[in-house]
Parts: sequence; C-alpha cells; structure tokens
Amino acid sequence: MYCEEFNPPWSWYRGNACATAIFEMTGGLRYTYRGSWCSEGRHTSWESEWRAVGPNGSATWDGHGAPIADIVVERGGFHSKTQTITADVASDMPSGIAGSLRDFLNALKTGATPMGECHDNIKSLAMVFGAIESARTGKRVTIKL
Repeated sequence: MYCEEFNPPWSWYRGNACATAIFEMTGGLRYTYRGSWCSEGRHTSWESEWRAVGPNGSATWDGHGAPIADIVVERGGFHSKTQTITADVASDMPSGIAGSLRDFLNALKTGATPMGECHDNIKSLAMVFGAIESARTGKRVTIKL
C-alpha cells in the first residue's frame, strides 16, 4: 500500500488534514481511499461515499440512501448498455449507533457474530497503521495479515 498526506492551503489545521491511499489486495484488486478533515461544502456522512467497479457494472452508496448499481445488460461499443437498479433497504432496520447497539444486543442474546467483530476488524486497523507508515516514510508498505 501507498499513502500520501497533505494539508491544503484553506485548511484550518496545522498538520496534514487530508490523505490519499492506494491498497493493492490479494489477486491485484485495488482499493483507493481519499479522506479530508477540512473539506468545505458537500460533506459526506460518517459512513463515507463508496463506489465499487467491476466487469459487470458499478455500484455507489452515499452513506445515506439505498445503494444504486448500473449493471451491464449488453456488451459492446465504447460503453456497454446498462440497467440501473436500486437496492431494497429494509426501512425498519435501525442504522448508525442504534443499528450497532441492536446488532450487539442480538449477538449477546443469540451468540451470533456481530458486524465489526474484532477478529475481522483488526485487518482494517492494520491498513490504518500501514497508511501511517507509508505517509511517514514516503514509501510503499507491505502489510502482512
């Protein structure tokens, strides 16, 4: 992985308030991250904005509404023909802190593994430490999981 941090001229922070990181996963999959603590205007939710791109289409989620995908239905030309679909999201499912607490209580009651359980989440923490190391050294870093 490789990460650069920077501080734009309009930032009110003394230190670097922005970062861009590129993660190369097993099998060559790439994940990019761009974050800012000093962006003005169109703020993102705490869940962020997500875009996934693959051979059969792309999907986006803005952290608030339902995910939207454009699925390839006919290949050809410069752009393939796509169909837009919107995911059904249960409106009775709590989100945010309420959803996390609901999931935690369900895990206590049933013994089910909760979302964000530490054995899986530790990989995200390793990515964060790798990004910090890469930004500090200015070099690509390999993360061993």
